[in-house]
Order: sequence, then structure tokens, then C-alpha cells
Amino acid sequence: MDKTSLIGILLAIIAVGVGMFMKGVSPTVLINPAAILIILLGTAAAVVIAFPTSEIKKVPKLFGIIFKEQKTPTIQELIPLFSDWAQVARKEGLLALEAKLADVEDPFLKSGLLMAVDGQNAEFIRDVMSEEIEAMEERHQGSASIFTQAGTYAPTLGVLGAVVGLIAALSDMSDTDALGHAISAAFVATLMGIFTGYVLWHPFANKLKRKSKHEALVKQVMIEGVLSVLEGQAPKAIEQKLATYLPVTERNKLDAAVTGGESVNG
Repeated sequence: MDKTSLIGILLAIIAVGVGMFMKGVSPTVLINPAAILIILLGTAAAVVIAFPTSEIKKVPKLFGIIFKEQKTPTIQELIPLFSDWAQVARKEGLLALEAKLADVEDPFLKSGLLMAVDGQNAEFIRDVMSEEIEAMEERHQGSASIFTQAGTYAPTLGVLGAVVGLIAALSDMSDTDALGHAISAAFVATLMGIFTGYVLWHPFANKLKRKSKHEALVKQVMIEGVLSVLEGQAPKAIEQKLATYLPVTERNKLDAAVTGGESVNG
């Protein structure tokens, strides 16, 4: 599970709840079925109108991505893998890597290695794999935009909910005490709209974008690794080349684990 998503939501709920208590507002005011209906169902309706069915069907899967850790290999795992493949390729030839295909779980990496083993040239492999990354980023951008739009609609629907509440409150001004209570309840919709928009939907969209960017980076490392092995580069040269995709501290940790402390210069 991606703990940061859950921790962030819990912190937001605590912040708002404690803040309301400190202001002397009872959290029970949030139990407002009308406001909940307008904000949640209204936001869902707006999103359904804005996007085609094929994209709306992806929403449950997107929640899974938000709350689960990515299963893509890490760059730290890929560097020694490509180093090993380079040693095999230099000693036994590229065809010897065919035996490694069964151990590769990532479809993108497996496809790249298969093209290299089949004798495709470096330019062709780079073009095919790069285009796949671009297509992936385009799909991910479209998915993230669902939550971006939800974050745009929710606060506006909060204003709509407040207007509806005020209309109901001002329809009978004979009881001033009841009027004050009704007006305060009317703004619950605004609170919910802002909260869901800027604490849930927009952050969810950003989380999807960040995960997409990280996945694209890992796949770029895969491209460089496959092409480096294809070109017959030395294992040490491949390690140095791919280590440039890591922060300096991570490079040093990786190099310490591989060489016993000698720094990798990127």
C-alpha cells in the first residue's frame, strides 16, 4: 500500500476536525445529507458528463494506483541486472541472453531485450520503446485529468450547495435562531466542496502524475540499458551511465554495495 496517500487523508481529516473544534464548531454539522449529495453526487455527475465511458471505467483502477505501491522495478535493481547481461553478452554473445527472457517479468523490458536478441538495430529499438513511453504518458495524463476536473468542479458545487441552503434558510425568517442555524448549515456544502477539491481530487491527480513520471523514468533507464548491452559496452561503463539517473546519495549507496565503497561518478 502507498502509505503516503492514506496518511495524507488522515492528517487532513484531523486538521479540519481539530480546527473546527478549536473554533467551537461541532463536527456533527458535517452530517448534512443534502450537502453530501450535492458535492459527491454532483461532482460525479459533472465528471461523467465531461469524460467518455471508456475513461470513466478506469476510475476504480485509478484509485488502486493511488493507494498501492508501483510494481515497476527500481533503478537500483536494474543497474546490476544490465551489468550482468553485459558480461554475458560480451562473453557469449547476444543470443545467450535469450535464456534470460524467462526471468524478466516486466513486459516493457522483456520486449526490449527480445528485440535486441532478435537482431533489431539500436535506432529501431529506441524508436519503438520511446513511442511506447509517449503513449503511456498520454494515457496517464488523460487519467489524471479526471481527478483534476473533479477538483475543479467540487468547490464550485460547494458554492451551489451554499446558495441552495441560503434559499431554504431565507424562505422563513420568522425564527431568527433557526435562521442563524440554517445559514451556518448552508455553508457546510462549501466546506465539503473545498475540502474534497483541494485535499482529495487535486492531490490524487498530482499523485497519478508523479507516479507516471517515475514509471517513464524507469522505462527510459530500461531503454538505455538494453541499448548499452546491444552496443557491447563494458559492465562498469553501463553502471556509470545508468547511475546518472539516480540522486548522488543513491549513486554512492549503490556503488558501495557493488564495489565496497568506491564512488560512482555520474
